[in-house]
Amino acid sequence: MRKRPGTVAHCRILFRLFIIFFALICQPTFTKAQQNNPKEESRLLSGEIGRSGGRLVVSLRGEPKTLNPVIAADARSREIIGVMQADLVHINRANQLTEPALAQSWKISPDGLAYTLVLRNGLKFSDGRPMDTDDVLFSFRVYLDENTHAPQRDLLIVGGKPIAVRKIDAQTVVFQMAKPYGAGERLFDGMAILPRHLLEKPFQEGKLGQIGSLSSAADQWAGLGPFRLKEYVAGQRLVLERNPYYWKLDSEGNHLPYLDELVFLFVPNADAQVLKFQSGETDMISQLGAENFSVLSRQQNGFTVTDAGPGLEYNFLFFNLNDLGEKASPDFERKQKWFRDVKFRQAVSSVADREAIVRLVYQGRGAAIWGLVTPGNKRWGDANLAHPERSLERARALLKEAGFSWTTGPNGESTLQDSGGKPVEFSILTSSTNADRAKMAALLQDDLKQLGMRVQVVPLEFRSLLDRVTQAKEYDACLMGIASYDADPNSDINVWLSSGGTHLWNPSQPHPATAWEAEIDGLIEEQMSARTFEQRKKLYDRAQEILAEYQPMIFLASPDILAGAKNSLGNFHPAVLEPYVLWNVERLYLKSGRENATR
Repeated sequence: MRKRPGTVAHCRILFRLFIIFFALICQPTFTKAQQNNPKEESRLLSGEIGRSGGRLVVSLRGEPKTLNPVIAADARSREIIGVMQADLVHINRANQLTEPALAQSWKISPDGLAYTLVLRNGLKFSDGRPMDTDDVLFSFRVYLDENTHAPQRDLLIVGGKPIAVRKIDAQTVVFQMAKPYGAGERLFDGMAILPRHLLEKPFQEGKLGQIGSLSSAADQWAGLGPFRLKEYVAGQRLVLERNPYYWKLDSEGNHLPYLDELVFLFVPNADAQVLKFQSGETDMISQLGAENFSVLSRQQNGFTVTDAGPGLEYNFLFFNLNDLGEKASPDFERKQKWFRDVKFRQAVSSVADREAIVRLVYQGRGAAIWGLVTPGNKRWGDANLAHPERSLERARALLKEAGFSWTTGPNGESTLQDSGGKPVEFSILTSSTNADRAKMAALLQDDLKQLGMRVQVVPLEFRSLLDRVTQAKEYDACLMGIASYDADPNSDINVWLSSGGTHLWNPSQPHPATAWEAEIDGLIEEQMSARTFEQRKKLYDRAQEILAEYQPMIFLASPDILAGAKNSLGNFHPAVLEPYVLWNVERLYLKSGRENATR
């Protein structure tokens, strides 16, 4: 039979319009259940259509510690895990709203206590094994087990009780809470669903923390993200390959991800990262320092750099306030007496020149901060939180009130001494792979010298630094940064709560060590179950004010999100939430033709 001209093309256009329309109507609202096809196996994504194939190369400052979401605490591990795993409900890093992920729909009971989630049909792990609600139950059993020390656990304690999880059928699971959860379904973001068939035995044997090393055999590790493990070369690189069982499609029905391989090169520092990007060895770069951003912006030969604006990273100084018991030397006990004095910490905060840090470290592409809510977080900052100007006079007055005094040496230099006549000397640890933080530490060292303090900056490889702070707890002070993965305050629950693993000045306390920490615990726990934004905001503001008064974390500055990519990379849209450039990795693609000829 003879076809009428244009009929086939017309039908194709109508089909594509239908797919796009279907994708758009499946976009999530903030708290309502999704009304998707119960037999839907894949999620359709709207946006620019890419082309399949190719290898994307990026760099990491140092090696990740683990592929295991249950024990991952460092940013490098989380970045790798983020492209290998998936969660039930996901926070879109571009619009900061929730969207369906492994759960195709959800609904919240009228009393706010029960969340019913329906999984997509036909989900498979990257090794081809089916995934169902038994894997969900297993995952949350692991996260809630006190012996695994999972960083996710604090988020799963609502109203003082662990969330209860029960299975309705192979695709439906209910999460029951003792109190309403103020942040809604955002709770499920970052809770990677674990493969029960691989991890249940080591979990039962108490060996789960030993599983998921970078050298794991590819067939012994599986996830639900767009990429899976292919190769690890110690000290050099980690190679991931396309997950053939991934559950997302583009709006034309093409299977995602577009890329065949994703390669992470391990580099020692930010400058090495920039050199590899300039030479074309890597295709994209994130967390650029302002100086390197300025250099690259003047070149822009085959690549483009972007300032995405204020982010959610906060940099801060903290002192060792752990109770070390018999492990504490007399020298450290003397130092800790200074550190525990709130006036000492307030004096350090008062002398810190935050504006100089923004000007000299970030070249103006950043902001001074006095709390962990940065200017990039528009909803949750406390407008009443004081932003005092730097004052050497106030710092000296506080130290004098705390019993410190000054002596003048033969060279005319003033030295701060404690009430026992001992000079105030201590060291500050910082990451050797973060050039900006190293500069920040040097500026702070100069600031403290003006108070007569003798401070030594000790750069350490990040994994060693993290072990020293969270495990051995052998340090005086540390300068570190944390990037919130969500604008909602509950993303920093491990920092706020005294029981939290990243309550860095004294982590994982069985009971609050101080009355003010106990008050913060109460406020944060209460806001977790408050039903309205106004209620939560009032409680959260008060917690911010207590933290500002007692200064266990001396907040310094927050950088803008600076990133870059080759012009041959499609769908590159940096976000202000972590992971900044890989949040949409399944849609990144390499362009064809002349634009890609330099590869």
